[in-house]
Amino acid sequence: MRTFTYPLALSLGVGCLTAADLASNVPGSREDDWFSWLVYAVSFAGLLAHRVRPGVSAAVTGAGCVAWTLHGHLGELLNLPAMVALYFVALGGDRRRTVRVAVFAALVAGAAAVISGQEAGRPVPSPVLEMAVPLVPLLLGEVVRGRRELARHALVEREREAERRVRAERMRIARELHDIVAHTVSAMTVHAGVALEALDRRPEVARTALRQVRESGREAVAELRATVRVLREADAAVPVDPAPGLDQLSELVERLSGGGLRVTLRRSGAGGALPPMVGLAAYRIVQEALTNVVKHSAARHAAVSVVDKEDGRLTVEVLDEGPSRPGAAGPPGFGLLGMRERAAAVGGTLDHGPHPAGGFRVRASLPTAERARVAEEVTP
Repeated sequence: MRTFTYPLALSLGVGCLTAADLASNVPGSREDDWFSWLVYAVSFAGLLAHRVRPGVSAAVTGAGCVAWTLHGHLGELLNLPAMVALYFVALGGDRRRTVRVAVFAALVAGAAAVISGQEAGRPVPSPVLEMAVPLVPLLLGEVVRGRRELARHALVEREREAERRVRAERMRIARELHDIVAHTVSAMTVHAGVALEALDRRPEVARTALRQVRESGREAVAELRATVRVLREADAAVPVDPAPGLDQLSELVERLSGGGLRVTLRRSGAGGALPPMVGLAAYRIVQEALTNVVKHSAARHAAVSVVDKEDGRLTVEVLDEGPSRPGAAGPPGFGLLGMRERAAAVGGTLDHGPHPAGGFRVRASLPTAERARVAEEVTP
């Protein structure tokens, strides 16, 4: 209803002003007659279509202005119907069409002024002024349309940025869940295998391994619940456990040791406080690398090395002695890709590949000072 009422009200307002000017019979202007009002009726009918058919409306109202000029009418408000129609032509079109309409309208208006001024005794309208009249609404419509396009573009960019942040957050959550589930299942598989082999001959060993399976399951459930709480109540102050870091590496190594695999941990360097994002990235990289050792390697020993260098970088290395586990080859997963993304998220690097002495090595270099803090600030 509002969409219909506004154009009608605008057309009625412009029509009243134009009719008043046409009937005023200013000095030097031709008196109104039946032809003048016939042109007015046609122009008003064309003006009613200024929203739905701006091009047709501009053509009809522009022809009415030319007819009034050639008929000898002078009036500042007689151009109003054409000016309104031209404004909506520019508002709903593009710059190329606006330029074409501007050139054509200016030439027609100037020619009508020149022809009208050739009649003896008739006041001469200024051709330059008449040529400028149609340019004003076209320019105004172009400015308004340009601002609207900028606003739409800014809205689209904001929506794209929001979608990008949502995708980044989903990827972060997916990495967390992958690390939690993959590591826990691998650790539980190792200890379950130990329990199965020792069940008859060494029940105490089997009992200890089963306890470790239970503890690993409880820890995984606790981490998953914390993640779900954050997702469900993102706007509330939800108490959650702090993210794991290098202080929890010994527990991680202990959980994965067993079933024929012995993991050693060596830490050296400054040992100062790390940015939380760096500590979490280092922990998850070690976790995923050890999980890959359990799943894909037949190694009996793996070494984890963490060196906090004085140049502001933390070096994390996981090395197993190999060889690959028979039948372990399968479709590639996202473990190595996830580790690389975690390192890149805090401004670090990661490389991996076979070690010259045998086995497989994963090595990450993570910044611990200014670059890490900047990366943490921009992480969505």
